[in-house]
Amino acid sequence: MLIPKKIYIQEENKGKFIEALVYPLLLIFVLWIVFFLDRIFHLDLYRFGVKPYTIEGLKGILFMPFIHSQKDYSHIINNSIPTFILMATLIYFYKEVALKVILSIWLGTGFMLWYIAVNTGSYHIGISGIIYGLFGFLFLSGFVIHYRPLQAISLFVAFVYGSMIWGVLPTKEAISWEGHLSGLIIGFFLAIVFRKKGPQPPKYKYEIEAEQDEGEEDFEAYWKEPSHESIDDEMTISKQKKEPPFRSSSPEIQVEYHFVEKDKRKES
Repeated sequence: MLIPKKIYIQEENKGKFIEALVYPLLLIFVLWIVFFLDRIFHLDLYRFGVKPYTIEGLKGILFMPFIHSQKDYSHIINNSIPTFILMATLIYFYKEVALKVILSIWLGTGFMLWYIAVNTGSYHIGISGIIYGLFGFLFLSGFVIHYRPLQAISLFVAFVYGSMIWGVLPTKEAISWEGHLSGLIIGFFLAIVFRKKGPQPPKYKYEIEAEQDEGEEDFEAYWKEPSHESIDDEMTISKQKKEPPFRSSSPEIQVEYHFVEKDKRKES
């Protein structure tokens, strides 16, 4: 049974939209479950955060995003909303590379934080580094790919979350600005790495035809059998290159001419 192209595209977009909503919601659900378990049972999960330049702090590369401050609800609430919006945007518009980008931001941000931050004895917790990574990727990717719909996404992200840029500066002591900076750098880096993947600007018909013509010409030139005339020409040229120029064995004859003016000529 043939499905009309229009209906197929609508179904595909519907599936992408559902995925873009479900996966971020599942992650946020896990964040809140961990938050309440830590709050109710006093598990002190902050010890699973990143502690720079320590072996025990390496486990925070994996677990840091799941852990949030227990002082109040502001930390996890402020992180939940941008996590959902930015991750949903990434999954919907960059479905092909979304998983790779998220995992790379997750691991890259944690490791970079562990490496560049100063060990003050405190632990770095929260998913804000991932948020900055998503922001950096979505903002820069649209301009790197030169695709107007993605550039519109970049402008939207900059308009809504542009004020986040101040979070990469050490303005507050209790804020992990190193984690924010690490995430932003990793996001920018991935936008450049994945610039040839994911959604690409459509090519015009003349561009496609030009590429096909070039491919056909190269293919025909490679497999085309040389004609007899070209073979003869090549053999003649090669013989001329190999054979030395002809030289006579007889001694050279020199002819000298003497001219005498008419008035000065002697008479007999």
